[in-house]
Amino acid sequence: MQTLPLIQHLIDGQLVDGGSRSQHVFNPATGKPEKRLLLADKATVEQAIASAHAAYPAWRATPPLKRARVMSKLKVLLEENAEQICALLTAEHGKVLGDAMGELQRGIENVEYASYAPELLKGEHSKNVGTGVDSWSEFQALGVTAGITPFNFPVMVPLWMWPMAIACGNTFVLKPSERDPSSALLVAQLALQAGLPPGVLNVVNGDKEAVDTLLADKRVTAISFVGSTPIAEYIYATGCANGKRVQALGGAKNHAVVMPDADIANAVSALMGAAYGSCGERCMAIPLVVAIGDATADAVVAGLKIEIAKMKVGPGTDAANDMGPLVTQAHFEKVKGFVDQGVAEGATLVVDGRGIRVPGHEEGYFLGACLFDHVKPGMVIYQEEIFGPVLGVMRVNSLQEAMDLIDAHEYGNGTCIFTRDGEAARYFSDNILVGMVGVNVPLPVPVAYHSFGGWKRSMFGDLHAYGPDAVRFYTKRKTITQRWPSAGVRDGTLFSFPSNR
Repeated sequence: MQTLPLIQHLIDGQLVDGGSRSQHVFNPATGKPEKRLLLADKATVEQAIASAHAAYPAWRATPPLKRARVMSKLKVLLEENAEQICALLTAEHGKVLGDAMGELQRGIENVEYASYAPELLKGEHSKNVGTGVDSWSEFQALGVTAGITPFNFPVMVPLWMWPMAIACGNTFVLKPSERDPSSALLVAQLALQAGLPPGVLNVVNGDKEAVDTLLADKRVTAISFVGSTPIAEYIYATGCANGKRVQALGGAKNHAVVMPDADIANAVSALMGAAYGSCGERCMAIPLVVAIGDATADAVVAGLKIEIAKMKVGPGTDAANDMGPLVTQAHFEKVKGFVDQGVAEGATLVVDGRGIRVPGHEEGYFLGACLFDHVKPGMVIYQEEIFGPVLGVMRVNSLQEAMDLIDAHEYGNGTCIFTRDGEAARYFSDNILVGMVGVNVPLPVPVAYHSFGGWKRSMFGDLHAYGPDAVRFYTKRKTITQRWPSAGVRDGTLFSFPSNR
């Protein structure tokens, strides 16, 4: 029997074993296990936290410029090792290599932003707030911080978190998804190569036991999370109850509004990538189109049918393919079940991807693009996050009706509008109750120097991910007021604020 390669933990700069349990990591294109992953127990996670705790005083005292230089070196190493990183990502997640390269590039942009730490950490200074009294604020590190990241972006989402946390002077424990952990582990090893001291960044692979240990340990001061809403809620409630700062990004159900005056061909092209890119496994995917008027809906559906017929589905390693497999057998069955339910509930299945077969990969988790028409608000496929290549079209009579639908939904992550009407676009952007809005842009994911986050049940916590909000999330403000009296001068007893004198 062939021995599968073992995926270990990275603690104090070394790859180590830890935990008596393990599980397989599958190649979703073949359906076969290719690696064995050790699942960290409580003691292993505590070892990683202890390593981060021990490394914190020296790292906090390291000048921000030196910390930033590590990020600059890491950026270069990520670019030099891009093919290896993306090959791991595709082998364990399944997304096509082009999509993997795009994910890595977005992650690199966050590393680049973190390299501006000396500028981002500058405080504020006021001289002579009172006679001879100066006051200033500065932003200090929190201590040991942690991140729990999802399977759908195993490279990019960790890079939303730990580069900025570390650049701000914190140390970090990362728990990547147990479904596709290898790329995140390789990136962490490259950080060591870039000059990161041992213990500053640790990686533990695990499941709920690892998560609960991070949530309970008092040495962990802050936790970042991206995943489903039920888990985000649990992370937020438990972390806050244990006195931690928490940002927890949850699920989504993003609507794309198509106005009658829209460039339909452009909208259809954009929707294809937004709905079916990365097999729909992203929180910014567009699973719902809200068409204004039947004529608009008919044109959109007709265009999508033509484009879907051109799609090539197969293993992500083949550059000719547009879409790879879903991440696991269980997720494949879940998404297929949503399609079955949509049919049962009365939506019109215009394109059925359930019967797709990929020659030579019959055991892979492949589901073709699915397209529904006449989706209604009461349907499960409208309400719940599917996280797969399933796009539904809804028909309404006005922009306000479309906005009322979107505002009534429990999620408020992202949305977009396709239109040539600037007034309509401005009204939509100003008034829609959603955290990220695109105008003729289907995936309005902010660049690294802005911040990412939704509204309503898509986001728990006050500060969004990466960008300027990340600097504030991973630091705490301290305000200092000082006075140096002149020699030989005594003011006597003071009962008022110094600025009142």
